[in-house]
Amino acid sequence: MRWETPYPVSLLDVAFYPRDLIHSLFYLTRMKTAIAGVVVFLVTVSSMRAIASPALMLRVEPSQAEDRQRIEPTTESPNALANSRTLKGGAIQTKPAYAGSLRKQVFDTRIWEQLPPSGDFRIPSPDLDTDPMAQTTSVSQLSDVQPTDWAFQALQSLIERYRCIQGYPDGTFRGDRALTRYEFAAGLNACLERMNERVASAGELISRDDLTALEQLQREFAAELATLQGRVENLEVRTAELESQQFSPTAVFGGEAIFALTGGSGGEPPGEGENNLVFSYLARVGVVASFTGKDRLRLELSSGNFSDRGFANPESFNTDMALLSYQGGFSDRLVLDKLEYRFALSDRAVVTLRPVGFSLSSVLTANSGYFDAGRGALSRFAEASPIFKIGSLDAGAGVDWLLSDRVRLQAAYGTRNSSSLTEGGGFVGADQSAAGIQLLLKPTNTAIAGLTYVNAYAKDGRLDTFTGSFLADTGGIMDEPAQINAIGGSLQWRFHPNLTFGTWGAWMFTNSTVSDASATTTTYLFSLGYSDPFGRPGDLLALLVGQPPKLVDGTDLFLGEDPDTSLHFETFYRWRVSDRISITPGIMYITNPEHNANNEDIFIGTIRTTFRF
Repeated sequence: MRWETPYPVSLLDVAFYPRDLIHSLFYLTRMKTAIAGVVVFLVTVSSMRAIASPALMLRVEPSQAEDRQRIEPTTESPNALANSRTLKGGAIQTKPAYAGSLRKQVFDTRIWEQLPPSGDFRIPSPDLDTDPMAQTTSVSQLSDVQPTDWAFQALQSLIERYRCIQGYPDGTFRGDRALTRYEFAAGLNACLERMNERVASAGELISRDDLTALEQLQREFAAELATLQGRVENLEVRTAELESQQFSPTAVFGGEAIFALTGGSGGEPPGEGENNLVFSYLARVGVVASFTGKDRLRLELSSGNFSDRGFANPESFNTDMALLSYQGGFSDRLVLDKLEYRFALSDRAVVTLRPVGFSLSSVLTANSGYFDAGRGALSRFAEASPIFKIGSLDAGAGVDWLLSDRVRLQAAYGTRNSSSLTEGGGFVGADQSAAGIQLLLKPTNTAIAGLTYVNAYAKDGRLDTFTGSFLADTGGIMDEPAQINAIGGSLQWRFHPNLTFGTWGAWMFTNSTVSDASATTTTYLFSLGYSDPFGRPGDLLALLVGQPPKLVDGTDLFLGEDPDTSLHFETFYRWRVSDRISITPGIMYITNPEHNANNEDIFIGTIRTTFRF
């Protein structure tokens, strides 16, 4: 599995340690053909995924509020959604990622991702006006040029005397094997150009015998030489066309559009149970640019129509457990969803500044193979651990430091209402803020584990993750200034070439700063992903089971604790139609919504179609 940096994979649930041990832990720790190729690459890479780690990459990410990160195994796994940005010795690297990653993004050069060149745009080879076979005028032109032929020996003699070509990449001429007529013509053409240069620059004289040999060779291979020249001219025309049409010589453009047909049943209570079959969309376009080659500026615009909280609306299911990963409450408005600048502090450290669209997972790797709105989990809860969503932040910064090839340290800080000049806003002293630190370990080539600690402040004592019960998210209506300490663990393990096990868990402790009120919330999830099922590369069958955030213990809370336990079951099959299109049917089943056995179970089914460009 490879480190991925822009951030995410599943976490191992450590939620079974005694609370006293957790408390003690809290207080103990407080990256003429050569030119055409380059042009084609710059213009056709539809996405470059950006690594927030020491491996910077350009990319447009699918998830609206957070960067997605993941570890990428040799074959596509649940996290194969992501690219191919990798860290090697801490250097920022660029390499293609999985097919069609938006994070092909534009932004991954892998950088991003674009996850085999399957996600890259392909530029068809220019059509040639001439068919090589149409130039054949004699039977002799259909045969290879043998080492014993006069033409072969004549060219070899010219090469030895004038050193007009260097041979193959390994420095040899390979004069002991037959050449096709086009191979021979290419060598002859290169020799002619080199000899012309030497005559023009040094006034070197060529003997009459050599001139005669050259004339004979040109006549003999006139058709092949003409074809080669035509190809070169076509390449030059195509290169000029690409240069004139490219979006920008320094920026890359990409995007993603998600269409979903979704319906549900049950949920009466906690809501009124009203629901219709809804057709929704989430569209995102982004631009990524680099000024020094070791930095990345990314801008993303988004729009969507799944507003009024979707199925979480009081008239429907009335619970955050029904929120979907791909629903954006933009009311068909185009909004600036992300603005970010990343730069390399060294070859092993990258700094991230994000004034718009920040969450802790913008820097801290969520370590989840399903953290992708267009290709990952269907629900907001199952995509990644809620610990990264604490505070519902909007701006922040952080650093990602590769300590070694198997250990990385990440730190982030963010606030809500960071641009507000009024009391309770700003980047320092805000009413809601959170700081997080994470240690990621790669014990083997097929596993990545993470340990995360978050220290947050909330003036109203709320977690605001919008993934679990109302009581868990509000601290039982604590409604007092509170300090929040949270610890989480994660694991992603590819134990078989096609099977990946993932898990994460978290404990969140909220303590009032003005009274004895306190609240303890837990959450966990287990996942199993079967990649390339039925021999179909790029497909993914996944099963996810977990407990949404639940208030398990509290003191002096207005509404007390959650009375029962809700479980979340989710399964989907991602069908790869092409490098840039996937269709994902799936279902969600939520027992005891709001952790209350008196509430009716909820079923949600969807067919999600994702386009990336």
